[in-house]
Amino acid sequence: MSRIILASKSPRRSQLLRELGIGDFQIIPSLSEEEPDLSLEPGEAVKHISMSKAREVYSRISDPEALVIAADTLVYLDGRPLGKPADEAEARDMLRALSGREHLVVTGIALITGKRAIGDSEATFVRFRPMTEAEIAWYVSTGEPMDKAGAYGAQGKGAVFIEGIRGDFFNVMGLPLCRLAKDLEGLGIPLVSLVSEG
Repeated sequence: MSRIILASKSPRRSQLLRELGIGDFQIIPSLSEEEPDLSLEPGEAVKHISMSKAREVYSRISDPEALVIAADTLVYLDGRPLGKPADEAEARDMLRALSGREHLVVTGIALITGKRAIGDSEATFVRFRPMTEAEIAWYVSTGEPMDKAGAYGAQGKGAVFIEGIRGDFFNVMGLPLCRLAKDLEGLGIPLVSLVSEG
């Protein structure tokens, strides 16, 4: 395989690939900006968005044998998606809504190489403890919520609000590693072959 391309500018996804031992990859963020289709189930919605991202990046590269990895993560509460907050006020509103409740984190993942493609999704349930207004104000003031779906980062300061997780923790970070390994296998690309190259 000549190139591995991550179609995301997310530092968390880059970090996770490096922690797997895949150090030799290129970052080409997708230019595709799609809103989730509310008529679809959450898993189908994020799978559709991640595949659109992967196809958009694949269309811009000249190497047909490159592997493009794309992902899209959304937080769902009461069946409605919570994307990245537009401003601090919206971040506070999102955190108030999540306080003391369980919500769903869904990540779509798409892999494209040559004439082969796989789209998949992973779902994880996250339960927040009740948060005070002072805690919400402090957390928003850190700036951490502003570039994250649902206005929090499980791997950062937002961890202090998480009472429990049912499912893949790495999915909440934005890249379900177990699912990634299975989908690579489905394409005939064992994860260990990428690690040895990286």
